[in-house]
Amino acid sequence: MPLAITRDLVLPAIRKHGNRTAVIADGRTWSYRELHEAALVVADMLIKRGIRPSDPVAILLPNSAEYLIADLAIIAVGAAKVPINLMLSQAEVEFILADSGAEVVLTASAHLREPTPSQNGRGPEAIVLEATEGKTIEAAPSDSDRGPTDQLPTATTADDLSLIMYTGGTTGRPKGVVHRQRGVVANLLAHVIETEITADDHLLLSSPLPHSAGVLATTALLRGAIVEVMSQFDLDTTLDKVESAGVTYLFLVPTMINRLLDGVAERGDFDSRSLKTILYGASPISEERLRQGLSMFGPVFMQLYGQTEAPNFLTRLQRHDHDIDRFPHRLRSCGQSALMASMRIVHEDGTDCEPNEVGEVIGAAPYVMDRYWNRPEATDETLRDGWLHTGDLGYLDTDGYLYLVDRKKDMIITGGLNVYASEVEQALSTIEEVRDVAVIGIPHPDWGEAVTAYVVPANEDATEHDVIAASRAVLTGYKRPKYVHFTDALPTTAVGKINKKVLRQEHTAPSDSPRI
Repeated sequence: MPLAITRDLVLPAIRKHGNRTAVIADGRTWSYRELHEAALVVADMLIKRGIRPSDPVAILLPNSAEYLIADLAIIAVGAAKVPINLMLSQAEVEFILADSGAEVVLTASAHLREPTPSQNGRGPEAIVLEATEGKTIEAAPSDSDRGPTDQLPTATTADDLSLIMYTGGTTGRPKGVVHRQRGVVANLLAHVIETEITADDHLLLSSPLPHSAGVLATTALLRGAIVEVMSQFDLDTTLDKVESAGVTYLFLVPTMINRLLDGVAERGDFDSRSLKTILYGASPISEERLRQGLSMFGPVFMQLYGQTEAPNFLTRLQRHDHDIDRFPHRLRSCGQSALMASMRIVHEDGTDCEPNEVGEVIGAAPYVMDRYWNRPEATDETLRDGWLHTGDLGYLDTDGYLYLVDRKKDMIITGGLNVYASEVEQALSTIEEVRDVAVIGIPHPDWGEAVTAYVVPANEDATEHDVIAASRAVLTGYKRPKYVHFTDALPTTAVGKINKKVLRQEHTAPSDSPRI
């Protein structure tokens, strides 16, 4: 029988690794055996509350061993995980709990909230997960005398729901992205292939586990690696653990990579010999920063490109592609199709674009979403003829490398001409005065939209006028920002992407802002 149920893949792998170190978190170390036993305790709690395959169960926990245990428990029961990022607002959390119809939420005492009415007319029941120093998961007192169940549900099928993951909501209210059991199995196998994680790896994860980092953690556990979890990214701790704790694998968004590079530059003498892989994604990283990283760490970089609708790996830019001397242009791409994925570039009418011609990026893979939760119209718009329409604009070169140009909604039309915000950002990032930059279009009475740059300056002496002047050397006239606005930091989403929705809502072109 084909392997198509997540439990049948994950639990045997966890069991076979026995007393090897599995997780390091909050100063505690968990073996694979302890992790497996704790997951069964929590699975028993879910079963005794009536949770069955496909039932939505939310996780509202910080980055911790408890989060991973909760995840494994949901897998064991065959329920549908609803992961919630603690960085979301209370209103967003309440919306996800209500919209998903979660019957139970696995949480910690510090994050208990009033029940939010859901589709079943009542709020989800909270199960508080706390670990003692002996690492035994404890719940409410009424459950303290209950051991792990011996018989997990046998009725789980490949068509049961396994995951309802909510999009970041940068362009509107979050949508629940539904994945079935067979799709999650395919996705984990794709991660085993594409991440190249082995039993010898020691991962350090500081990105939120409800998103891509959580899938990487499960992948590492499948392989028998060590997963060390940080509550949030901390530069000094990350550098120390690479130098002294033998960390081999980092998963970072570009904002974190920028801080890492600056931190190494400030330290001067830094031992990165243990570091084998820096996997990055979520948003583009400038070519200059990649060059700097390669000079510091060597060929350790891999890039992923995916979406919540096709988690993490539609394409991958491999280590050997990060070659400044042989393939300098490929540093601007996000790689070739992943082994289990196919990519196309299409016109508005659905016909294929020629190589190097910009169009919409569409993809297919066995782990593309099943549908949006209770959003049939959005589903029909995104899934067409078996292809996921990503909403990204890009092109494929003659070697099949994907180059993203922009999000459809981030394309700026100024004076009747199309300007891709990402192209302007890449150009401005090469300017000495610019540390970070985001570019949007804002309404303009003459131009339709004005190209506007929000810049985190690289030094205190920099001025907006300096950026305007320097942009003349790297951008043609209609692509240059008409307005430049300095800011201390760019707003980001809960997963570290620059939140242009906030920029559009909160910022307009001030009359005294430097302009061309």
